[in-house]
Amino acid sequence: MSDGNQNRESADLNPLLVLLEDAPGKLVTLTSDLSDAELRWKHSGEEFSALENICHLRDLEVQGYATRISRLLDETNPVLPDFDGARVAAESNYNDEPRAAALEAFEKARHANVERLRSLTEEQLRRAGTLEGVGTITLKQLAEKMREHDEDHLEDLRVLRAQLRRLGMEQAT
Repeated sequence: MSDGNQNRESADLNPLLVLLEDAPGKLVTLTSDLSDAELRWKHSGEEFSALENICHLRDLEVQGYATRISRLLDETNPVLPDFDGARVAAESNYNDEPRAAALEAFEKARHANVERLRSLTEEQLRRAGTLEGVGTITLKQLAEKMREHDEDHLEDLRVLRAQLRRLGMEQAT
């Protein structure tokens, strides 16, 4: 691939990488003014609290995405297991964790993953494997899945804040 094509392809990925980099800051914005009770409140037993959302994103970043990125780069056509976030959450006690530490760990892991993705050639971004429940996925597609997953959880947090407002729990923002 010519340097011109490499630069074009890298530039195409940059907006996505910026969105991935911004996710930790958006989590802070959506949760920093929540009280401890609000941070741990759940609408139902099946839904995550705000803190559980943060911890889930952190664990997925470390145990899921970082591992998948490494395996896609290091192995030929790896089979990548699904990350069972519900199981990990059930086995953990996310609502007892400190918010700041969870946010910091997510931010650090996300930064490392984004920098790794940013350093890849287009050829490397096309490396593929099979993601359980999804099928064939390239590194570039994995980055898009990361963004989609972030947006799902950010929307969950927006909904949670609206529920807290309706219940009169949330401080005015």
